[in-house]
Amino acid sequence: MTQLIATVEREQGRFAELVTVLIILLLVATIVALLSRRLRIPYVTGLVLAGLAISEFLPRRVGLDSSLIINLFLPILLFEAAINTDISRLRSTLKPILLLAGPGVVVAVGVTAVGLKFGLRLEWIPALLVGVILAITDTVSVIAVFKEVSVPSRLITIVEGESLFNDGIALVLFSLILKFNTTGSVSVVEGIQELGVTILGGLAVGITLGYLGIGLYVQSDDDPLSSILLTVAIALGAFQLSQWLGVSGVVAVVGAGLLVGNLERLPIGAIPKEPRSISASSRITVLSFWEYAGFGVNTFIFLLIGLELSVPTLWNTLPAVLLAVLAYQAGRFLAVYPLLAIVRSIDRPIPLQWQHVLFLGNIKGSLSMALVLSLPPSLPGREALIAIVFGAVLLSLVGQALSLPLFVKRLNITHGSETQQWIEGLQSQLMTAKAAQEELDTLLNAGVLAKSIYEEMRSSYQVKVAAAERSLREFYNRRGDKGSRVEPRFDAVRRRLLLAEKNALSDALRKRILSEDIVRSRTRTIDQQLLNLEDD
Repeated sequence: MTQLIATVEREQGRFAELVTVLIILLLVATIVALLSRRLRIPYVTGLVLAGLAISEFLPRRVGLDSSLIINLFLPILLFEAAINTDISRLRSTLKPILLLAGPGVVVAVGVTAVGLKFGLRLEWIPALLVGVILAITDTVSVIAVFKEVSVPSRLITIVEGESLFNDGIALVLFSLILKFNTTGSVSVVEGIQELGVTILGGLAVGITLGYLGIGLYVQSDDDPLSSILLTVAIALGAFQLSQWLGVSGVVAVVGAGLLVGNLERLPIGAIPKEPRSISASSRITVLSFWEYAGFGVNTFIFLLIGLELSVPTLWNTLPAVLLAVLAYQAGRFLAVYPLLAIVRSIDRPIPLQWQHVLFLGNIKGSLSMALVLSLPPSLPGREALIAIVFGAVLLSLVGQALSLPLFVKRLNITHGSETQQWIEGLQSQLMTAKAAQEELDTLLNAGVLAKSIYEEMRSSYQVKVAAAERSLREFYNRRGDKGSRVEPRFDAVRRRLLLAEKNALSDALRKRILSEDIVRSRTRTIDQQLLNLEDD
């Protein structure tokens, strides 16, 4: 009995220490957020440096748990990114994204592995595993940098889209290499087949769960808290079910997130239950929850990265770390420039300045550290591999993340002219006023508002709409009188309209309203118009 009481008290003491550590980490994260904004440094870089600084002062050692990151944190981060991704913009940049996330990952892994094999004299299996680990790009770190400088939205879409698919391909390759290490024999044909089955299987799981969840999501529109619980269940359920079936959980979560996040953009009849629209308040609540969840997960991950790093160990392995950085940068170089040169013949070309950003934006993060910690203990040189990857991640988060904003400014690709800010101000006025009018219409139809109150409130928003539309129309007319093109910013609007035209043609062909020849001819014309638009 005495021993049992002592055990309970010991566990209570450990729990109290853990709570103390969590409180300290939350306070440190708050301070870092304030300081990083004032000092204009990426938030994630500040978190890593803060973790390094406080690691010796915590009452209890807290480290990264690879299982926790892969099974809980990774699905949250992936779903948060997917649910906020505009599928129409993703579709317009799909070709460069697939090139970078498919062949690009294979090239990067191969070049990095060769460099580590002959530079550090590693065996092929450890070299390939580290090559996969260092081929993963951390979109959180890059987007955090982009918040410091304004960059074209298409470039952000490419970065986010590549990261979404990059993680899936890299994790599948990682599991295949580990399987080869265990069994000792996996043929090329078997590897390609398993790669295809894993990716397509994950996509099927994600689409199925997302499709089934959409019906419940629409029905729970009047209960935002239930909608939040449902989306969490979809995200974590898609990942765990895929893992159980032996397919890609990353692809499943991304597929489900894209479906849920683009509910209103799905074709008519694709939703199992009507109505297909979600109220503004419910949607904002769900998206806000996922924004907070993603922010909180990233905060703890990057703080834990700093806590996990050991400066003396990193210093002792610095030559190997530098060689690893050179190897993965060489792999990234050969993955970006040659492959994106191919895009010129099949899609709108990617400007050279954007390619420079994609190359230097090859920042590493939490998933790389989680994968290296999950390496089997029997792998030769496991501790040395962990030290090398940790060092490469630290140099990437500090060196690349701090230099990228300056590099982007030097490339002169930032968006920030006074004219554009004025246009965006008018567009925001139009968007918010019309969104409020739509919500007023909903409230009137539901019997919440009296007709007289509705008309009074709607007229106040109509004044804002009319003023913004008048100013934009005058701007169009002035630009037209000068014989020059309208501000390139409006190409984003034109692109969405052209994509809507293509979608209408596809629907008409599917319903046998138009013949295939007419649709193909008109689609070819629209595609040419899309190619002629300026990169935004």
